[in-house]
Amino acid sequence: MRDETLAIHGGYAGESTRAVAVPIYQTVAHEFESAEQAGAIMDLELPGFHYNRINNPTVDVLERRIAALEGGVAAMATSSGMAAISQSILNACAAGDNLVATSQLYGATYTYFAHVLPRQGIEVRFAADDSAAAVAELIDARTKVVFCESIGNPAGNVIDLEAMAAVAHAQGVLLIVDNTVPTPLLLKPIRHGADVVVHSLTKFIGGHGTTLGGIIVEAGSFPFDRHPERHRCFHDPEPAFHGVSYARDFPQAPFITRCRTVGLRNTGTPLAPLNAFLHLQGLETLAVRLPRHEANARAVAQFLRADPRVEEVSFLGFPEHPDSPLARRYLGDRVPSIITFAVRGGKEAGIAAYNRVRLFKRLLNMGDAKSLIAHPASTTHRQLRPHELARAGITEQMLRLSVGLEHPDDLIEDLDQALIT
Repeated sequence: MRDETLAIHGGYAGESTRAVAVPIYQTVAHEFESAEQAGAIMDLELPGFHYNRINNPTVDVLERRIAALEGGVAAMATSSGMAAISQSILNACAAGDNLVATSQLYGATYTYFAHVLPRQGIEVRFAADDSAAAVAELIDARTKVVFCESIGNPAGNVIDLEAMAAVAHAQGVLLIVDNTVPTPLLLKPIRHGADVVVHSLTKFIGGHGTTLGGIIVEAGSFPFDRHPERHRCFHDPEPAFHGVSYARDFPQAPFITRCRTVGLRNTGTPLAPLNAFLHLQGLETLAVRLPRHEANARAVAQFLRADPRVEEVSFLGFPEHPDSPLARRYLGDRVPSIITFAVRGGKEAGIAAYNRVRLFKRLLNMGDAKSLIAHPASTTHRQLRPHELARAGITEQMLRLSVGLEHPDDLIEDLDQALIT
């Protein structure tokens, strides 16, 4: 099935009730048929639903659907996008290990990497820029993961995923890619070498600003058997499950299997069934919403670029954007609906415009049906110090727009009145 069809039908073949919509299994647990079956499920010898901190039929459909859209073999949903990031990192790294990341990251991700993981004994090394060469310089024998955002939030930079995968795989290191901004309908990182993809479902996939959620997708192609010393946790016997070896016993999806049974089971960050249902509703209309998001963003970006009250505009749809060649290579003729711009007059003028908008909502979120505006330096990236902001591509006067589905003329009129000086 093609993407538009997968987004509606993937992972669900109906059930005995012949329900067309995926049912919400609002239950804590599922009854075992016998003691023998219970033991086999708990020992990972049989698949099955048993306790909803670990798996749930409604959530399972969402996991299968997004895994299919990303071209992965398995997925695990979480309570938020940050939960997906933390679970994926902690699944591969332990105290004494390190990961290498690009600096152009969502503010909460940067803060987690810079200030939380080091307290757990995991070093995070930020590359000087978003090039594969800069990342390669920082990889050593203790590196377990290379992490990047396929399209940076809010920097809007595009990663050369194939080059990044090449430098990671040359050292036997996993490449984890946050694909929240483009979604799998614009970009599929697994096709370009990513081993694990994470999403904040809260954004474009949910699409309506109502529901938190995250997901981790495994490509199923990383050769753990070639790197047993670097990735011991996937090879060494797992004491919590009677000595199971994930790389040996679950070769099709060792990363997600371990993530679910060690990470999700023991730390408790599952996606609620109702939230999974709401994300499934959002996913069904994603292919229809994205073109409208993009068309509106192009109109708004053109207005801003032509307005003398605006100092600069960054939008991947502009051919002069420095990452335009990479955008064409990985996205074709499509671009996300994220715009950053600076108002002439510096930070004060930008804040004044931010305070004057009437239709745009002043929120931290993005990917909503409603158009949103953010001042990253004082909100999403507020915890970053000046040199960290510079490294992440954030200026004090930068405003970020997530362009929604309203009529573009209304959005332009709102910005026009907000920019009055």
